[in-house]
Amino acid sequence: MVGGKRAIFFDGPGGSQVPLTVARAVSDYLLHHNANTGMDFATSVETDELIHESLQACADFIGCIDPLEIAFGQNMTSLNIQLASALSRTWGEGDEVVVTRLDHDGNVRPWVLAAEWSGATLRKIDVNPEDCTLDMKSVIGSISEKTVLVALGAASNLSGTINDVKKIVEISHEFGAEVVVDAVHYAPHSLIDVGDFGCDYLLCSPYKFFGPHQGLLWGKGERMSELPVAKLRVSSDEIPFRWMTGTQSHEGMAGTMAAIDHLAWIGRVSSGQGGLTRREALVEAFSHIEDHERELCGRMIEGLMSIEGLKIWGITDPKRITERAPTISFTHPRISASELGRKLAERGVFVWAGNFYALELTEALDLEPEGVLRAGLLHYNTGEEVEEFLHHVGEIIES
Repeated sequence: MVGGKRAIFFDGPGGSQVPLTVARAVSDYLLHHNANTGMDFATSVETDELIHESLQACADFIGCIDPLEIAFGQNMTSLNIQLASALSRTWGEGDEVVVTRLDHDGNVRPWVLAAEWSGATLRKIDVNPEDCTLDMKSVIGSISEKTVLVALGAASNLSGTINDVKKIVEISHEFGAEVVVDAVHYAPHSLIDVGDFGCDYLLCSPYKFFGPHQGLLWGKGERMSELPVAKLRVSSDEIPFRWMTGTQSHEGMAGTMAAIDHLAWIGRVSSGQGGLTRREALVEAFSHIEDHERELCGRMIEGLMSIEGLKIWGITDPKRITERAPTISFTHPRISASELGRKLAERGVFVWAGNFYALELTEALDLEPEGVLRAGLLHYNTGEEVEEFLHHVGEIIES
């Protein structure tokens, strides 16, 4: 509550709100099952069971067959640095690593470092400044027989652009390059299917899809088993545990599973089919979530574009709404993003100002150091909230 009114949470791209079921799952684990793993007493056995159940839930969430191909970690960035460190040990001079100027720095800087560690050359895919999409000529020009890895975001956390992951994976694989996909911003909005993407690795963060602070890494089993990952001598060499260094957040795993089950619940309720498997329910859920969020996104874009001088950075054509996530970033010449964000916060509208670690993009668009104002929609947002937001933005800019 802010000023006696319910707050409007448009800050989801920085971290979503969580359902009560998620909070209860975290609490229940800590109060009734808390233990370390691998022993015969009850809470340790229950923790082992929780880990495997959570891995299965995550496999259902991303569409992979073998849950042991998934590893938990502190967050996406930490896991990606770990992955970059392992892969860099397999590269050398003459190899090339490709990143994009559309990505969050969590899927850029680890690969910059990996190239430096290995002696590989770094290449960057450019963006089209008009609509903040990847320049496909630059994609084709950047990937070659020298490329060993392409790092690609499924969706931009600043412009909302949804990339054609499948096409870029196909181009990369033609040259024998592996592809790592950052699906952090994509995960709360659309169904992940690693089989359909065809990628080699994928990362996402449960705290962006209604869960606790945690990270997920998926990789093809053969590669996850053989890569030279840093681990302790006493740690298991079996996947996924060779990637899960130290004691993990078991309560985080419980919350992650609850978040996935929350999404599955949406699918069962929305479709009226209570007997669906978790994966089937997730397919239904994201179909309904996409419809709801796209409607809200279209209205927000329409309303913002009616404000004189306001510039939206990203796709604005209603016919291309399926090419973007419901994340809208904009600027106005009469007020800075940070000042507009502060005034909206005073009115109980929670949004972000800055570059959101999408530094390559804000530099390419000449938006540093101020950045943009970002409003992110999720399935718990409403049309009434969008209208109130538009009213406040217009009023603040006109004052």
